[in-house]
Amino acid sequence: MLMPKRVKYRKQQRGRMKGKALRGATIAFGEYGLKALECGYLSQRQIEAARRAIVHEMKRRGKVWIRIFPDKPYTHRAAETRMGKGKGAVDHWVAVIRPGRILFEVGGAENNEALAALTRARYKLGLKTKIVLKEGVGED
Repeated sequence: MLMPKRVKYRKQQRGRMKGKALRGATIAFGEYGLKALECGYLSQRQIEAARRAIVHEMKRRGKVWIRIFPDKPYTHRAAETRMGKGKGAVDHWVAVIRPGRILFEVGGAENNEALAALTRARYKLGLKTKIVLKEGVGED
């Protein structure tokens, strides 16, 4: 599972997710990408499930780049716990996603193969996404 090796602070506040993605909004490595259309959190399990779906669909041809990393601790209190007694323990790690962020990139694969792989990965994520192409790709 993806998670940081060590962090400066064990627990973080949730914060606000407003605005569009400033970084990571263009395709940098591959020819095809999966772009987020709304903001939200993606857990380490969702990211891994989408990655495995892409790799399985492409049958180990081509290359996959993961452009996000879950570096925010998400805490959770036990069920039926009374108020007080501090913040809950870290439950899992999430990546903060803003609209426009490229989540995954695929390169070195055929057009229909890459599109099928990214379509399958879309079902594994809890966000609205769309498949984007790099400029100059698919203009045959």
